[in-house]
Amino acid sequence: MALLPILEFPDPRLRTKAVPVEPARVTEPEFQQLLDNMFETMYECPGIGLAASQVDVHQRFMVIDVSEDKSRPLVFVNPQIVAKSGEQVYQEGCLSVPGIFADVTRANEITVQAIGRDGQPFELSTDGLLAVCIQHEMDHLDGKLFVDYLSPLKREMVRKKLAKQKRLSA
Repeated sequence: MALLPILEFPDPRLRTKAVPVEPARVTEPEFQQLLDNMFETMYECPGIGLAASQVDVHQRFMVIDVSEDKSRPLVFVNPQIVAKSGEQVYQEGCLSVPGIFADVTRANEITVQAIGRDGQPFELSTDGLLAVCIQHEMDHLDGKLFVDYLSPLKREMVRKKLAKQKRLSA
């Protein structure tokens, strides 16, 4: 396995809309290795979700594990939200926007259809943190970041703070 470089805001590649994955590819060894690498990268950071777009692979899939002990890895290939209800405000962070957290309003309950790691389609209804994480990662696949939910002024403050962090760490 290998750690993958994560694109950071405001990298324009994060705005790329991901294309669907051919379902037959899901079980191929190279794709499975990429999934392993994404999980390793996500756990190392540490994070609870990672979209392929964040590692400069602009295809519609993501990995998620919101369990405390990192024992429930989930793979969503070509995910689609088919139902949503309610509303919740959750303080979100992002591996592509390090050190920044902001309140984002999203649906509280969702039903998502996707293809799993085994190549089989599935449907999952969930709420709370997992629902937030799925919506957050799906935004990445559409070229959207959680900072897009912020006012233009706050978004510019985030951009400046990240640029300063980058200068100080160089």
